[in-house]
Amino acid sequence: MRLGLLRSTGAASIPAGLAIAVCGVAPALATGNAPTPNPGDTAWLLTSSALVLMMSIPGLALFYGGMVRTKNALSVLTQTFTIVALVGVLWTLYGYSLAFGDGGGLNNYIGGLGKAFLKGVDASANAATFTPGHVVPELAYFVFQMTFAMITPALIIGAFAERIKFSATFVFILLWVTVIYFPIAHWVWAVADPNAIVDAATELAAATTEAAKAAAQAKIDGITGAVGWLAGGIAPWMHGVGALDFAGGTVVHINAGIAGLMGAIIIGKRIGYGKEALPPHSLTMSMIGASLLWVGWFGFNAGSNLEANGTTALAFVNTMVATAAAALSWLLTEWMVKGKPSMLGLISGAVAGLVAVTPASGYAGPIGSLALGFIVSPLCLFFVSTVKNALGYDDALDVFGVHCIGGVTGALATGILVNPALGGVGITDYTNIAENFAGKYDFGAQMIAQGTAVLATLLWSGVGSAILYKLVDLVIGLRVEPEAEREGLDVRDHGERAYNF
Repeated sequence: MRLGLLRSTGAASIPAGLAIAVCGVAPALATGNAPTPNPGDTAWLLTSSALVLMMSIPGLALFYGGMVRTKNALSVLTQTFTIVALVGVLWTLYGYSLAFGDGGGLNNYIGGLGKAFLKGVDASANAATFTPGHVVPELAYFVFQMTFAMITPALIIGAFAERIKFSATFVFILLWVTVIYFPIAHWVWAVADPNAIVDAATELAAATTEAAKAAAQAKIDGITGAVGWLAGGIAPWMHGVGALDFAGGTVVHINAGIAGLMGAIIIGKRIGYGKEALPPHSLTMSMIGASLLWVGWFGFNAGSNLEANGTTALAFVNTMVATAAAALSWLLTEWMVKGKPSMLGLISGAVAGLVAVTPASGYAGPIGSLALGFIVSPLCLFFVSTVKNALGYDDALDVFGVHCIGGVTGALATGILVNPALGGVGITDYTNIAENFAGKYDFGAQMIAQGTAVLATLLWSGVGSAILYKLVDLVIGLRVEPEAEREGLDVRDHGERAYNF
């Protein structure tokens, strides 16, 4: 198992309240017994980083680009590529530091600026994984997390495609990653270094005087109390300790999905929405994009283990089977409901499965993941058709219906599928030195934790995003003029066309 590998060292005085089953993507800087990075782990993490980048460009760009009308295809491609570049720069300058740097007095709410401009992050620096004695080069961890920061805001733009100003997109994304994404990444992924915990626990076990024991215990408390999860949970103000999220169901999908819905509502409907057909211009392009997303997602989920081992293989297999089941489930459901199986439904189902299995990928068993895939597609299909039509919001590319609803489904299902009786790995807790908690599953407590994680993300991102949209609208305006919308954003915003024929 990836977590929960520590065995008793006699450190029974570690507070039980600090025990937590930790999210699947995230270590602090390794400060323990100076282990050496494993070449296999390093190679897999760098490969995974390239795979996740491929999810954004070209994967997501093509997936979204094919689903808009011809006159707006280039605008979506440009927005996606620009977001990847913009966030890459912001992540390097201060984003990585805000997400994973020293709290600077704010502790579990936000990182500090100690790593701004990558101060101290060089080829000799290491970052901890989840197994004592294991590290990876910090630069590898930096670039892996960068790719997550890149794709998350790029997901949002599908909700308000075809009617937002490029300048508004640029400014909103800059503000959103800074105010919304970086803090949530810190809450969920800034966790204690198991190497340092082991060293402190060993020191505690060897202590022979009360003073030495107190000093060692204080060191443990300092390690476990200085970062988001252990001190406050997924949102410090909601105390969501114990939620499981292997690869970012909350941080990425629920976060982006609810932000997209807020944008779709605030910006308003496209001209002609509900009155005329607004079909995808190239399902061939979207199919290619969806296929690239599926392949890249192995880096997203299996890479989140940070090591190349059995749990990595488990996350890889779960990603494969859940996606296959969800694609098939959407196809069959749509076939029964509408009378014809569609390519758009098939690839939408695949993405829904990828989203849902993300938080569960390292915790569920393959059969549980298969069941999750079959379940999530009908739920998402209901939201992108029945619910959207009933409420009348124009989520152009169904970011809320697929990413937020799929993410919520996966986050809640993780609390169920982790149960060993259902083939899951059991609750694992690498921070508890005194006792190995593997397999000790409490349904009620786990579901409360999962629900708290979902609610915290919805509130922070939903309310915060709405404020940012209003701010950008007040300063530069969100929406293009009606004439520009009718002509298409390719020409009006960029002076180019996706196709010249």
